[in-house]
Amino acid sequence: MYGEAQISGNSDRTAFRRAEKKYKLFKTSLGRRKSVKPVDLSEVFDFRAILESYNRDGGTPDGIVRHRCGFDLPVFGFEDRPGFYFIPGALSVEEQCHWIKESLLNFPQPPNRTNHTAIYGPIHELFIEAQKKRVLIEADSLDVDVDSTDFDSINANANAPKWQFCEEGCEVPKAGSCRSISACSLLRKLRWSTLGLQFDWSKRNYDVSLPHNKFPETLHQLAKRMAVPAMSEKEEFRPEAAIVNYFGSGDMLGGHLDDMEADWSKPIVSMSLGCKAIFLLGGNSKEDFPVAMFLRSGDIVLMAGQARECFHGVPRIFTDDENAEISPLVSQLSRQDDLCFLDYIRTSRININIRQVF
Repeated sequence: MYGEAQISGNSDRTAFRRAEKKYKLFKTSLGRRKSVKPVDLSEVFDFRAILESYNRDGGTPDGIVRHRCGFDLPVFGFEDRPGFYFIPGALSVEEQCHWIKESLLNFPQPPNRTNHTAIYGPIHELFIEAQKKRVLIEADSLDVDVDSTDFDSINANANAPKWQFCEEGCEVPKAGSCRSISACSLLRKLRWSTLGLQFDWSKRNYDVSLPHNKFPETLHQLAKRMAVPAMSEKEEFRPEAAIVNYFGSGDMLGGHLDDMEADWSKPIVSMSLGCKAIFLLGGNSKEDFPVAMFLRSGDIVLMAGQARECFHGVPRIFTDDENAEISPLVSQLSRQDDLCFLDYIRTSRININIRQVF
């Protein structure tokens, strides 16, 4: 479902897949040069432009509604997609930078699981190790002691190889069984991390027996506040888990449902950070043609009730200077201490999806 898209000749049979193919990043070769295939974006809804138009004359395009929910920010949606709420520019630039740093420094930290956990065990301070240009090497190849308790508490396979970071260029045995990978490569291959209650991707459910930290309090409070448009007056959103997705150039998130939570009336609160993306919102079947919209850094989407039954996905992120639209982030992260975060987010998108599990 996640990764660089490989759409086969038979995969465009559904309306959703045809839309994915329409907006997907394709590169064509011209000699030694590669160029990006142009894409028609004329049918993509732009809620920033819709907000600007609404502020000028109070109107919205056909099919778009302004939700009157007593919220302190403008909230839009689609007439034919009840339960879907779009809050353009919900996060300040300062808030965006804060959550970018949290997503890189703290959210992948054990006991939180990532897509690397099953192979390498818990990896501590991956972002910092990448800045140091260190290398992860099988600990069995080194004459070192490793705290196996730390690994075995989170690994499903207690016999899995143990890994340890070493300085770049450190001497390791030349045996063919020795494996290594740079921290920089691991960072660029980071695809997801989980907060609070841990999601077991192999079983597609939440496993309360897995070690986990309490859901981050500041994120808890932000999600509760942003979920208000999708909640009734007597209800309160209780964030218990989040999945953080990391996108690089050429990555996509295929059409799917978020259907593992017990109560679909409660919203998923989805925060966008970094490079601009296209988001597809379909119907109950992949045969329903989806609507496309831009997601920019700082936008928040809520999906509750009937919208939870709609297929959705991200077929494209824009990492080029002209279309990424991250100038405010570039200015905010221009200090020397922040350049490492800027270097990452220039060509990346981070999406934090917050859920009430029970």
